[in-house]
Amino acid sequence: MNTNDNLAKLWRAIIEFDMLQPEDRILIGFSGGKDSMFLVAQLAELQKHAPFHFDLACITVNTMFVSEFPTERYQSFCQQYGLEWYSEDINVPKLQKDNSPCYSCAYFRRAVINRRAKELGFNKVALAHHHDDAVETFFMNILTSGQLKTFRPVTELSRSSITVLRPLIYYREKEIIEQTDKLHFQPIKNPCPYDGNTTRQEIKKQISDLSIKYPELYEHLAAAMRQQDGMELWPAKIEKQKIIDKFHSFWKDKK
Repeated sequence: MNTNDNLAKLWRAIIEFDMLQPEDRILIGFSGGKDSMFLVAQLAELQKHAPFHFDLACITVNTMFVSEFPTERYQSFCQQYGLEWYSEDINVPKLQKDNSPCYSCAYFRRAVINRRAKELGFNKVALAHHHDDAVETFFMNILTSGQLKTFRPVTELSRSSITVLRPLIYYREKEIIEQTDKLHFQPIKNPCPYDGNTTRQEIKKQISDLSIKYPELYEHLAAAMRQQDGMELWPAKIEKQKIIDKFHSFWKDKK
């Protein structure tokens, strides 16, 4: 399957954010969904045209939400691209916290992938987050925690010495859907019982609904994610004790 015509945005991310170096060993987080299938296909194609050698392999975390784990489907898809496939089991339902199931599930899956990457000798992990994911995360953090933050295209994990890459950062979700349809990919159903009923899904709908009245909302959110000159934000909040000290200093200096 030739995805070469659609590599421009992948190359842009790779080059702009310095994602690849010679002899890198990259473990792809492969959930079996449309995004991770697209990531595997794109990186495998890019590997053929890169000016230097780097290794690729895939890993799937079996979260054990269901008893039937389609091992052959995962393995055969990766083998199409000549990639080794690994899997790891983790009983997420048993470990999950009821008050934040999505957060704890994501945490456990990331921890497993990073640990296995290090054990297997990979120095980088590639995840299939795309541009919509980044914008939705940014908007979700504003609404739920009052923070101007989203995930970065490249994240250095100092504890594990693993570098996390998000090579699909410039692809819109609709582009990925169009391409995976053209390639006749058959995504593996997400076993998560919360699939389609999450805070992220609510945020996605809110952005869509608000965009009817404000057509440029998505582009403005994307622009706001970037560090830029001319930002007019309040100074960082200071500790209570420092406020008290400044209060006493203010009155003392004025006497």
